Amino acid sequence: MKSRFKNLTSDNIVAHLSDIFGHRGAQEYLGEPVTIGQHMLQGASAANHQGHSKEVIAAALLHDIGHFTSDFGTFSMADTQDRKHEVFGAKVLAPFFPEKVTQCVRHHVSAKRYLCATREEYFSQLSDASVHSLKLQGGPMDAEEVTEFETNPHLKEIIQVRLLDDAGKVTDMQTHNFAYFENILQELVDQHCTSPN
Repeated sequence: MKSRFKNLTSDNIVAHLSDIFGHRGAQEYLGEPVTIGQHMLQGASAANHQGHSKEVIAAALLHDIGHFTSDFGTFSMADTQDRKHEVFGAKVLAPFFPEKVTQCVRHHVSAKRYLCATREEYFSQLSDASVHSLKLQGGPMDAEEVTEFETNPHLKEIIQVRLLDDAGKVTDMQTHNFAYFENILQELVDQHCTSPN
């Protein structure tokens, strides 16, 4: 990870994430009709409206933060290799957020591969960008991968975040802003960083 992510603490991580949204959220999102910031805010706003847990709301908000923290930059439709944004995002968040949040971030790409393998109708609902990235990410899971993925204790929440991810690509959707979610994020950070190991 780049040096700008080395001096984070439980007291400044939420402000740092807010700063990332403020400075980079207006970037194009993988050829979709929304910016990357709008995409993540749509997921979080939908999660909040649907009454999901704080962990799922936070994961929906932050699931693509790795597009900003990866040493390899953001995804392009011209890519011929996966940039592993989910891995980089989870690494940045892991010291500060509960495992359920970081597992949802870490596995939201795997969840796409899982759903393509287990739900016949799912692939046809993917956007062109998601289909392209799916090819780079390994395609639908095979039977062995499905069985292993289903052992994750946070499978339900991971799938919820994946579906929120897929739904967050709507032009002109009204959403909450990042500041609306800051108290939820800080509460999760405080809970994680003060709980006994």
